Amino acid sequence: MIESPNLSENKEKTLRELLEQYTRYWYLFALGVTIAIVAAFIYLRYSTPLYLSKATVIVKDEKSGGGPAELAAFSDYGGFFSKFNNSNIENELAIFKSKRIVTEVIRELNFNITYESIGTIKTSDIYDYRPFTVQFLSFKDNDENRAVPKLFFELISETEYEITNENDAIKGTYSFGNPVELPFGVITVVPELENLEKFNSYKGKTISVSYRPLEAVAISYQNRINVANEIRNSNVVTLTMQSPVREKAEDFINELIFQYNKDAINDRNQVAQKTSNFIDSRLEIITEELDSVERNKEQFKSKNRLTNIEAEAQLILENSSEFNKRQLDIGTQLELANSMINYMENASEDDLLPANIGIESEEIANTVSSYNQLVLERNRLLKNSTMKNPVVVNLNNQIEQMRSGVRSSLQNISNSLKISMRDLNYQESVLNSKISKVPTQEKLYRGIERQQSIKEQLYLFLLQQREEASISLAVTAPKAKIVDNAYSGKTPVSPNKMLIYLGALIAGLLVPFLLIYLSYLLNSKVSNRLDVERVLGSTPILGEIPKLKRGDEELIQHNDRSILAEAFRILRTNLQYLTINKGDSIRKSNVIFVTSTIKGEGKTFVAFNLALTLALTGKKVVLVGGDIRNPQLHRYLPDQSKSQQGLTEFIIDESLSATSLATPSNYNKNLSIILSGVIPPNPAELLLQDRTKEFFDELNENFDFVIVDTAPSMLVTDTILINKFADKLLYVVRAGYTDRRLLEFPKDAIEDGRLSDVAIVLNNVNMNNFGYGNKYGYTYSEEQQPWYKRIFRS
Repeated sequence: MIESPNLSENKEKTLRELLEQYTRYWYLFALGVTIAIVAAFIYLRYSTPLYLSKATVIVKDEKSGGGPAELAAFSDYGGFFSKFNNSNIENELAIFKSKRIVTEVIRELNFNITYESIGTIKTSDIYDYRPFTVQFLSFKDNDENRAVPKLFFELISETEYEITNENDAIKGTYSFGNPVELPFGVITVVPELENLEKFNSYKGKTISVSYRPLEAVAISYQNRINVANEIRNSNVVTLTMQSPVREKAEDFINELIFQYNKDAINDRNQVAQKTSNFIDSRLEIITEELDSVERNKEQFKSKNRLTNIEAEAQLILENSSEFNKRQLDIGTQLELANSMINYMENASEDDLLPANIGIESEEIANTVSSYNQLVLERNRLLKNSTMKNPVVVNLNNQIEQMRSGVRSSLQNISNSLKISMRDLNYQESVLNSKISKVPTQEKLYRGIERQQSIKEQLYLFLLQQREEASISLAVTAPKAKIVDNAYSGKTPVSPNKMLIYLGALIAGLLVPFLLIYLSYLLNSKVSNRLDVERVLGSTPILGEIPKLKRGDEELIQHNDRSILAEAFRILRTNLQYLTINKGDSIRKSNVIFVTSTIKGEGKTFVAFNLALTLALTGKKVVLVGGDIRNPQLHRYLPDQSKSQQGLTEFIIDESLSATSLATPSNYNKNLSIILSGVIPPNPAELLLQDRTKEFFDELNENFDFVIVDTAPSMLVTDTILINKFADKLLYVVRAGYTDRRLLEFPKDAIEDGRLSDVAIVLNNVNMNNFGYGNKYGYTYSEEQQPWYKRIFRS
């Protein structure tokens, strides 16, 4: 589809208008950007920069080779060194950020006591060097978590200082090192005099000291520290923190790693200590049983006077050596199983189970290890929660089920071993029948020796396990291996200068844009000629009258070179081109009606100045007050009375002539004025009289131009009734006053034929929207305005 040239031109004008409605307010954008950049500069100048501190650690996992090399020799035994193999990295991240660990860090570093230097505009933290240290010795009611008012210190000398608070409730001078009793408790202040130069630099400055409860500070740091597993499927943990004081953040992160390792070592030692205690108790029992067996052996030999019974049955015993070995192993396993069952029956649910004490069942060893891990996890959670915590309840259920499973498995193993031992005893009776010739004492002696051997093996095994437990307690290898200690970047991460300035630039442009956009969006008034052309495109616009400033003359003066005078001269010229000919006959005079949609749009102002402009050409002009309902011409004629005879009297009194009513004007000798006269009770009917036509015909014969100030067209019907007497109808639209929706009325009236020969005059046009002289720099006046008015004129 090919667009018509007119359509393309309209689109071009619409786009130009869209751009001009913003570019004409360029000074608002410049001002907005300037204010925003200055505000950003002030913000950056006095804001506290934040630096990023970072540390990297590896959470050790023995399964992946992260365990200590010195413990590799004990890996075959499992036991104490296998319980950490299933470490969950997510759980470890939670431990790093736990309030319990963070609170210990705050307590160790005394971060709940803050020292700040009070400046003129902003306050800065003192950390690297403090001229003194405040020690809070005691609190009233022994409550360390109570709120303490901020204290302000001022150094007087190396021996004295002054204390105040915000409301001066605390004020006094004290000596360093002496206890000071304050309303909340007792403090002492210790000076740092190792560097006198730095100490003296704080003289005359105010230093504030704040004491906050540990819990509140811990929660604050807990929210600020970030612990993450950045490398997927690895045990690498990164700890980051933003802080205005780099050294303070580094110390916090390093201490957090230390406290985490300390907590992990304590957890590991709990299991080792429980196992060690269990082994010691079993050693006492086995020692007593071994002594009893050895005494029985000694008494048996003495009583039966035996020396070397084994030699007599050497041949048979050689054949039964394998049987004895099996019987010995089963007896050992049965004893271990029964011992473990007795321990579980006497131990509470909070106790850890001894891990890998020698029972050959791998399933039981793995189950016991998992059980201990769950108990440790539950005990760790209970430090920060209660038994009603859903996670704790879930862990208790798992622990109970696993404990029941371990007990059931041990019982099954014990029953199985008893059956095996019963079978072996039966086989032993068969073997004994084969050695019936061996003395009865040999049978008893063999039983005693078998018990002695079992007890000896169990005793040696427990000694070995106790040694392993002692080594585990002695080894304090940290769980978190430090890859990089805490370090800080030299460049602050916040505030981001480039981002702040970019945001300020965007805001400086966006705010004026939004204000202008909203002003146009909410403005329903006519602003410029394009608003009129959109609705009344086929109706010509003869001229644009500029908006007057306060104090400007409303009427054109003699030899006037103002922009108002030039605007009416342009209107006069355009009007003359339209009113020279009308139809086929040449008119001697031109009758020009001036009307508007509603009152207040400046039709009287336009009519009067148009009449003056035409009179300046030497033509005889008469200005008629055609609005007989609400006459306004008298506003410009202070010397003439509103009751002076005029149009109304002419229509009523047939003896009057139109020329007799014309009064010469004081403004110009070529201008005469006829007022509207008294206000009649029936103005519409009065204007329908034949005398109205006679009035205009008589004026046509005697004047070159007849300018008629008529009534508003939409409010009353008067103008429409007499419109037929006009050669041209000037329809006044006032910018900034006339609602754009009201333009539909003249459009409909023109299309319906109620108004004819209509031309638009746009009144009260802002200088930004006015004409072409202002845009292209043509000077209407010799007056030179100040530079700021030329830049910001509106």
